[in-house]
This record gives sequence, C-alpha cells and structure tokens, in this order.
Amino acid sequence: MPKNVKTGLEALLRPEDSILVLIDHQPFQFANLNSHEPTMVINAVAGISKAAKIFNVPTILTTVIEERGGLIIKQIQDVFPEQKPINRTFINTWQDPAVTDVVAKSGRKQLIIAGLWTEVCVAMPAIQAAGEGYDVFVITDASGSVSKEAHDMAVRRMVQHGITPVNWVAVVSEWQRDWARTETAGQLAGLMTEHAGASGVAYAWELQLLATPVPAEK
Repeated sequence: MPKNVKTGLEALLRPEDSILVLIDHQPFQFANLNSHEPTMVINAVAGISKAAKIFNVPTILTTVIEERGGLIIKQIQDVFPEQKPINRTFINTWQDPAVTDVVAKSGRKQLIIAGLWTEVCVAMPAIQAAGEGYDVFVITDASGSVSKEAHDMAVRRMVQHGITPVNWVAVVSEWQRDWARTETAGQLAGLMTEHAGASGVAYAWELQLLATPVPAEK
C-alpha cells in the first residue's frame, strides 16, 4: 500500500474511500467506562452509525465473546438490523480474518475505528492497521476507557503511530464537505438535529424562525 497521506485536501475523509469498524460497544465494557459519560459515547456512536448509512459507508460491527460480554448495544444494532456482528475471541480485532478480509475486499484505505476500550480494543487494531498502510482515524468521542488517563494515553500513543484522532461530527462534516450535495444534505441535517446536541437545537430553532411569519404592519 502507498504511504498514508496526512496533509492537504487528500488528508480529509471521503465517503467513497472510508470504511467504519465499530468494536465492542457491549454492556460489559460500558459497565467500567469511566473516561466519558456513557450517554455521550452512546449518542456519538449512534450518530456515526446513522451517518454511515446516509453516506453508504460500509460498516463492520464486531463484539468480543458476546455470550459473556453482552450483545452490541441496541442503538447500533437498530441502524443495521440485517447485520450480525462478528463475534471474536481475539482481543485485537485486526488479528481476526473475519474482519480484515472484509476490509481488504472493500479496497478502501481510510479506516475509521471506534470502540471500547480505547487503550485495548481500539489501539491494538489501529496500530496494526496503520502499520499495514491504512490511513487510520479513531473517533475519540465514540470510544472510551476505564479512566480518563487510559483514554488520553491511548490517543497519545496512537498519534505516535500516525493515527488521526477525530470526533464524530468532524467525520460526517468531511463526508458531506459541501451543503450543495443535496442527496445527503437533508438527511444529515435531520441527523444533526437528533444527535448534535446544542448545534442540533440551534438548527431546529433556525427552522422555526424561518417558518415564522413576519407580523404585518398596522
């Protein structure tokens, strides 16, 4: 594979070159999630899941020993009801051919990862994939760790390996790139209303104002 491109316009994400891997968003991992408020991680991973659907970005769902750790959370599974998550025994997702074969067959080089926990199930595959020539992005607000320190140190470690940390709104904004892309703009605006917090509230307010008639002069 060619060397990762990290500068200029080519460094930005493109939906036609992206593939998303969501790793181990399961009850066992959430039970010891202390780096983030769990509600925020659930919101972010639900948002990126729905965005991937809008932009036709292939998405791989994977769990680790789900019979003990629990099924992938409903907020993700509901977006991909037809997809059975790949259940692994490998801690490192990138050592499981059931996952890596799908990525390789896609031909896509922009690998976007989110998962629990950042220091283990995100860092390990991200570092290995970067070594194999993939341009790896980690969605930090859709990932989390057993402590804030563990999450922060994992992100710092991955940056040393050329991996790009990013949040979910940045990903979808780069996928959209231009509001004139009307085939996705309307759906994305609706998604932001649901999952982009205060920005979504402000957008809904803007729509309200635009729909409010101007009082007639007396």
